[in-house]
Amino acid sequence: MSEVMRRRRAELGMSQSELAAAVGVDPRQIRRYESGEQQPVLSVAVAIANALDISLGELAGIPSHRVSLSGEWYACWQSFRNGVEDLRVQKVRFRQHGEFIQVEALTRGTAAEKGGYLWRGELRLWDNEILMGWYAANDGSVRSKGTMYFVMHPHGINMTGRWVGLSYDGKIVTGWGSMAKSDEEARRLVEQLREQESGRDG
Repeated sequence: MSEVMRRRRAELGMSQSELAAAVGVDPRQIRRYESGEQQPVLSVAVAIANALDISLGELAGIPSHRVSLSGEWYACWQSFRNGVEDLRVQKVRFRQHGEFIQVEALTRGTAAEKGGYLWRGELRLWDNEILMGWYAANDGSVRSKGTMYFVMHPHGINMTGRWVGLSYDGKIVTGWGSMAKSDEEARRLVEQLREQESGRDG
């Protein structure tokens, strides 16, 4: 339990004091639990699990079999500007809380004057296989927003799918998308999706 508490608290970027405040105990108690000196009573363990957004079983060290996606990724988007295709890659950060993932773009992918913008969003993981969610620009006067749908690789190493949303070229625009651990892999995945689509059309 002590190892699970330390690791999960670090994943969430939460201090011992913040966890203690969320649980309603003194920070010294959290230190004792994390060092293995003491075990919390059931009611406190339930509060800790809730604060860390994990199940009581997970807190006790029983594996959940839920893939962990927190960290930095590269997102590649097939977008369009004035009808011209533009594949752009952005570095993004995932912060996972159970099946919910907060996503934040760390780079624009291209200069602002060429349509690059920062955005944030949320995804929900279903059955360790499907991710669905939304995105919205949080960069100045950019109005882009929409939905995302991804199918995850069985080992959680990448994901491919589509976005649909409001963009520079219209109110209902769509394109391929991918997330991977490298710029090159993210771009390659979108190029593969594009080739598969053109093969079906041909």
